[in-house]
Amino acid sequence: MVLSKSGDVIGKIIGLSLQTFPSIHDNQSNAFCIFTVKICHMEITFNKNEDHNKLLASQLKRKFQRVSLGGGLSRIDKHHQNGKLTARERIDFLLDKGSESIEIAAFAGDEMYKEHGGCPSGGVVVKIGYISGKQCIIVANDATVKAGAWFPITGKKNLRAQEIALENNLPIIYLVDSAGVYLPMQDEIFPDKEHFGRIFRNNAIMSSKGITQIAAIMGSCVAGGAYLPIMSDESIIVDKTGSIFLAGSYLVKAAVGEIIHNEELGGATTTTEISGVCDYKATDDKDALTIIKNMVDKIGDFDKAGFNRKKSFQPKENPDDIFGILPQSRSDQYDMKEIIKRLVDHSEFQEYKANYGKTIICAYARIDGWAVGIVANQRKMVKNAKKEMQFGGVIYSDSSDKATRFIANCNQKKIPLVFLQDVNGFMVGSKSEHGGIIKDGAKMVNAVSNSVVPKFTIIIGNSYGAGNYAMCGKAYDPRLIVAWPSAELAVMGGAQAAKVLLQIETASLKKKGEKITVKKEKEILKTITDRYNKQISPYYAAARLWTDGIINPLDTRKWISIGIEAANHAPIEKKFNMGVVQV
Repeated sequence: MVLSKSGDVIGKIIGLSLQTFPSIHDNQSNAFCIFTVKICHMEITFNKNEDHNKLLASQLKRKFQRVSLGGGLSRIDKHHQNGKLTARERIDFLLDKGSESIEIAAFAGDEMYKEHGGCPSGGVVVKIGYISGKQCIIVANDATVKAGAWFPITGKKNLRAQEIALENNLPIIYLVDSAGVYLPMQDEIFPDKEHFGRIFRNNAIMSSKGITQIAAIMGSCVAGGAYLPIMSDESIIVDKTGSIFLAGSYLVKAAVGEIIHNEELGGATTTTEISGVCDYKATDDKDALTIIKNMVDKIGDFDKAGFNRKKSFQPKENPDDIFGILPQSRSDQYDMKEIIKRLVDHSEFQEYKANYGKTIICAYARIDGWAVGIVANQRKMVKNAKKEMQFGGVIYSDSSDKATRFIANCNQKKIPLVFLQDVNGFMVGSKSEHGGIIKDGAKMVNAVSNSVVPKFTIIIGNSYGAGNYAMCGKAYDPRLIVAWPSAELAVMGGAQAAKVLLQIETASLKKKGEKITVKKEKEILKTITDRYNKQISPYYAAARLWTDGIINPLDTRKWISIGIEAANHAPIEKKFNMGVVQV
C-alpha cells in the first residue's frame, strides 16, 4: 500500500476498513488501534522519505545551476562583450523552441582539477535535442572555462558524445571554440588510445558510415584540434571571431620567423576565399547557427530500427509519489513495483514469471508510448517456492535464470531493455555456491553483454559489485546510463567496505609496532568512511563519466523516450547469440 502525503488519504483508508471489516471497530478495538497506528506510521515514513528525496532533487538543481555558469559570470560577460554567445546560449538558439532535450554529462569534471582552477562540465556542453525537427547531438566547447582548453575529462566527454552518435547514427553538430589541449596536463590527454587523437579517428569512421557531421568555428581552433571541423562534412566559420590554423602567429614566428596576424593566417576571409578550408562564412554566431539549421532541415530521412511505439499516456499513479516511496536509507526495503507504476504508461505492466525468481522483476510495459522490457531489482523481502525468505536487492540463482531468459525474449522481439538498478550484488554463502550462483550469474552477464537491442540503465539506489555488471553497468554499453540523486556506486556498501578497510589498516599499523586504541580505531574508521562515502556518491561517478548524468526521478521517462528515439536511427544488424554458456 502506498499513501500520499495528504492526511485525507488516511481517513479514506481507515473509513474503507471500517466498512469492509466492521468487526474491527465493533468487537476488536485494540486491533483497530494497532491498524490506525500502522497507517499513521506509514504516512510519517512516506513524508520523511519525501522530504529527504526532494531535498536531494533540490540539491541537484542548485549544483546544476552552478556548473551551468561555466567559468563564471565575469567570463560570460567578457564573452558577450566580444560579440559571442556562450556554449549553452548557442545550443539553445540552435534547438527548436519548446522541444525536449537532455544534457549529457553536465557534472563531468565536478570537483576535479582544483589545483588547475576546475573544469565545470568538462569545459564542453553536450545535448541531444531537435534541430529543424530532426534529432541531433550537439557538442559545444565552453570558452569561458580555460578558453575552452581540453582537460583529460574534456576528451573523455567528447569521445562519449561521438560514441552516442556512432551507436545511434545521430547527426552530430560541433560548435568549436577552443584553445586546444591544456598543456599542463598534455601527458593525460595526448598520446593514448582513448585520448585526443581518437576524436579525429571517429570523425573518419562516422563519415564512412554516412553519419552527418557539421562544424561551426566560432572562436579559436588550433593545432590538432583544427582537424575536427575540417574532417566534418561541412564547416562554417564566424567572421572576426573564428580562426583555424595548425599554428598561431606566436608559434609561426618562433618556428619560421614569419610575422603574421591570426586573422590573416586563418580567419574567415582567408579560409573561405583563399585556402578553401571552410565552406561558409558567417557574420556572427546567430548567422552561423542559422546556417546549421538550414543544413539540418535538408537532411533526408533515415532507416529505422523499427521499435514499437504507440500513443503515449501518463502514468495513472502520481509520479511525484516516487519521492515518498524511495527510502532515505539505502538499506531499507520498498516495493520496486510501486516505482515502476509511476514510470510506465497507464501505470500498467505485464510481469514475466511473476512467481519465480522474485528478487528481479521482469516486465513488459510502455514508456512514452515505446514498448520496453524492464529488468528491475525488487527491494523487499520475498519468499521463494520453498517458502524460504530471500533478501531484497540481492540476485539469486532463480532470479538470474529468469532475467537471462527475459533478456533473450526481448532480443527476439526487438524490444529495448530498461534496467532499474538497486542491487547489493549476488547472493553468497555455501548454499548459493553449491547451487551454482556463479554459473547462473555468468549466464545473466552473458545475456546482457550479447544483447543487440538498445539498453538503458537507471541507477535508482545501490549499484554494488557484480550486481552493477549484471544489471547493465557502464561496462556493458547501455545507450544511456543515468543515476538518481539517491544512487550509490561502489564495489560494496559503505558500512561493509569501511569495516574491511579498517581491518586492513589496523593490521598494517600493528605490524609497524603501533598500538591501536579504541579512540584511534574510531578515528581511522571515520577517515575511511568519509573517504569511501565521497567515492560512492553519484556526483563522484558523474564527474568521471561513469554515468551520463544525475537526473531528477521525474525526468526518467523523458530520458528513456529520447534515448529510444535516438536508438531507432540505427537498424539492428547483428543477431542475438549468447555463445557458450553453462546450463
